[in-house]
Amino acid sequence: MENNNVKDGEILFLYEAKLTNPNGDIDDENRPRMDYDTFTNLVSDVRLKRYIRDYLQDDLSEDKYNIFINHGDVQTAKDRLMEIVSDDIFKDIKKARDAITQKFIDIRMFGAMVPIPKKGNNSGESGSGDSIKIIGPVQFSWGYSLNKVQLLNSYSITSGFSSSEGNKMNSIGKDYRVYYSLIGFYGVISSSRAKKANLTSEDMRKLDDAMIKAIPSQATRSKINQMPLLYMRTESENGFIGDLRDYVKISIKSDPIRNINDYKLDINDLISTLKSRDIKIAKSFVHEKLDCENKDGIKNISNDD
Repeated sequence: MENNNVKDGEILFLYEAKLTNPNGDIDDENRPRMDYDTFTNLVSDVRLKRYIRDYLQDDLSEDKYNIFINHGDVQTAKDRLMEIVSDDIFKDIKKARDAITQKFIDIRMFGAMVPIPKKGNNSGESGSGDSIKIIGPVQFSWGYSLNKVQLLNSYSITSGFSSSEGNKMNSIGKDYRVYYSLIGFYGVISSSRAKKANLTSEDMRKLDDAMIKAIPSQATRSKINQMPLLYMRTESENGFIGDLRDYVKISIKSDPIRNINDYKLDINDLISTLKSRDIKIAKSFVHEKLDCENKDGIKNISNDD
């Protein structure tokens, strides 16, 4: 695996969701997650990581790009681990950590609690316990909409199946969606944790690719009509700025918002802050239809090829 030279960085990621359910709440009839005090649409970091993992699993097949938490057959974490590595590696916990991170790209990115097989737990190391805790160098906050979101009135959906006796059976459920949500995520990359997790620059390029392509390519019936609009990943030796969403302003052209033409983004404050801190953009993407003031400023501080 290539030498590690991943730098500290931050991520800003915006995507649109039209007539879809960005992240259903299983404890609330799978309604879109909402802050009803502000009419803000919420999306968990787990949902975003699921998109990334699924994309990488479908896109990558080399040995070093295995996905630990994958969308294959239902199995335990131990069974998944034993598919890829031998329990002999757990005789030395430090070597086991390196072997595991080198095998699973999602562990290198997001970390994991990795179970230790009992017969492999002979190291005698303090704290080895029943699992190895690997803290991921790439972490995301919960996403939220930059606009106030209106919910589409639910309607019933019916699916028909035949029973084993040949009788037709109908299943009725509710379909909940948002009209339009401009969802923003903030992320952080830790260089010190990257070293411990064996995260590489090549991995970061795979992450960039997934951030831009995963959501539309992994669409399901409830997730169709979602599209990335803006992505930037910074690299810096001058510390972290903080939540980059706080530096983005939205101006509404047509209320209520129903599509990308109904608003304008202003990132002047963000660009000027990055410039003042001498922070470079390692990777960026702006959708061609997004009305974004000073989007050319991204190119001026970008190391992106």
